[in-house]
Order: sequence, then structure tokens, then C-alpha cells
Amino acid sequence: MRYYIIAGEASGDLHASNFIKALTQLDPKAIIRGWGGERIHAAGAELVHHYRDTAFMGLWEVIKNIRKISSLLKKCKADILKFKPDVVVLVDYPGFNLRIAQWAKENNFKTCYYISPKLWAWNEKRVFKIKKCIDLMLCIFPFEVDFYKKYNYDVKFVGHPLLDAMDDDKNENTTKTKIAFLPGSRKQEIDSMSTIFSGIAAKFANEKFVVAGISSLGKDQYSKFNLKNIEIIWDDTHRVLKQSKAAIVNSGTATLEAALYNVPQVVCYKTSGLTYEIAKRLVKVKWISPVNLVLNREAVKELIQDQCNAQSVEKELKKLILNEPSRNNLMSDYIELKKMLGGKGASAKAASALREFLNSIVHSKQLDAKKTVD
Repeated sequence: MRYYIIAGEASGDLHASNFIKALTQLDPKAIIRGWGGERIHAAGAELVHHYRDTAFMGLWEVIKNIRKISSLLKKCKADILKFKPDVVVLVDYPGFNLRIAQWAKENNFKTCYYISPKLWAWNEKRVFKIKKCIDLMLCIFPFEVDFYKKYNYDVKFVGHPLLDAMDDDKNENTTKTKIAFLPGSRKQEIDSMSTIFSGIAAKFANEKFVVAGISSLGKDQYSKFNLKNIEIIWDDTHRVLKQSKAAIVNSGTATLEAALYNVPQVVCYKTSGLTYEIAKRLVKVKWISPVNLVLNREAVKELIQDQCNAQSVEKELKKLILNEPSRNNLMSDYIELKKMLGGKGASAKAASALREFLNSIVHSKQLDAKKTVD
């Protein structure tokens, strides 16, 4: 069968690549084309467009790039029409992917959404659009099943794909002596956090820091991390975490990665003033970190916007390094988190659910054809 996959940022590229690997085991003759990065290309997809040009963060950044986004949507639609896939698989990245989903449904393409948009965080009304244009929704958080159930929409919980992306040697006896900076996968995130991160490294002059860098964004993007006690490791967040005793993490998938590697962390998030003022009026959840959202409490400290400053980060980092009871409590929270997320196998479960869905369509068509002949 023919699959068109769209992943708009680094984490989506990672999870889409593992999904593709599982899918090709079930469908060795699969023809896969899509948007993403090096990982989906290495997994066997023909890469149409790299996510480095699609990862826009925040309302103001979207407004500034609206013409470019419109052009990318047009390019994507034209490519889908030319490719004629059996299904369009959308991976996270809702601002772009929900527009493609609506268009795809209008043009009679089957649609699958892997990693649900965070409707439960804001703008729940989008669920009605999803019910109309998404044929198969695959969720990665257990609480999402109950959320969609309120709207009489059946979804499948497949588990969190990060567990598949984890190295099997995550518990090896690596010496944890460094402090990790995980600034995010978008240029805007790195810009907003680099000054604070560099300032912290200067204050903790006797500590060694390691930054999780993404080379495809351009190495000059990390030019502010030029202190002697800062090392940059490119394109290997898990290697960074395996050698870290604490982490300063920009909100997002990286907070889960730190938790799964048992790294104590403080979550930091800063965006443009306009985006923040609008978001705080729209967002309905208490926390921004997936760790806290799944546990439904503040297990990891969150420093957001004005609270995200060098003084506050320094205070929380000292707790992570020096306060053993705090570290032990956090480790207990991490154990509970892992149980709630389920074990490995999310990618295989997602691929299997999609194949079952497509096979049911083929079977239904065969029955209809048989009835017509009879």
C-alpha cells in the first residue's frame, strides 16, 4: 500500500521513523513518502520536505510566516494528489496537519492521526473537526481515551512511542556528572532560552554542562553556548541524558525523555509576550509538562515566562543537585509515570492498528463488489 506521512518537527520525525519501521515489517511492499527529517528518510520514506522549514512556534511566529505556511500547505496538497496514497498519516504538528486532514477528507483520502493534538489543553471544539476528518485516531496518553469518549469518538491508546525510542542500555553504569540543557527543537525556543542557559553555566563554573543540539537547525544557532564548561552533543538527546545528573528542559517531549532516563529536571518555558498573553487565556490545563499532565500533579517544577529567569532556575537547580530527599521523591514519581505510560511497543501497536483499519476497508470493498455481482 501507499502511505503519505507528515511530521513537522524533530520529535515527530523520531516517532514517525519508528512507526515506519514497524509498518514495513507488516507491509514489506509499502511505498512511503512524506514530510519529516533524516530519521523518516533513513527508515525508508522518500523525503519531500524537511521539518526545519515548518517548525513555527507560537501565534506571533505563525502570523509572521503565514505566507510561507500557506505555500507549504499548497505544496503538500499537490504532492499528495500526485502520489495518490491509500492513507495520509499525520504525526502530531496540529496547526499544519489538521488543515491537511480536512483537505484530505474532502478529497476522499483516508486519514490516520498518530499522536493526538492536545485538544484537552485548549480549544476543545476542534474535536468536532477531528470527528469529521480523521478516520483513525491513535493516542499516546491514557487520559486521552476518556477525553474523546465525552464526545462519543472512539480512539485507540497505543502507549507512548518514546519508550520505543529509548536505548536498551538506558540503565547502564554511565557516570552521571553533567548538567543537561535541552533547549528544544525550534529556533525560537533556542533563542529564547540560550541567554538564561549560558548565564546558569557561568554561575555554576565548577560544573560541566552539556547541550542537546540539533545540527539540522544550523550549528550557528548555538553560538551563545560558548563557555568553557559547556559541551554540545549533536543529534543525540539520549546520550546527553545518560551522562547527566540533572537537567534544565524546555517544555515538551524532552521532559518525558528526562523522566524516562531518571534525570531530575526543572522545566523552563518562555515565548513571545503576545503568544503568552493569548495562551494563558485559552489554555485549560494546570501544567505544561507531559510529566505533570500524566501524573496530574506538579512532580517537576515548572518555571514559565516571567518565572523563567536566571535566579529561579539557579534556585531549582541547586535543589536537584544538593537536596537528596527531593531527588528521591522525584524518582518515585518517575516510577509511577512509567507504569502509566505502559511498556514498549507503541510503534508496533500503532502500525498494527493502521493495517487492521486498511484491511477492513479492503474487505468491505470486496464484500460490496461480491454483492454487486450476486
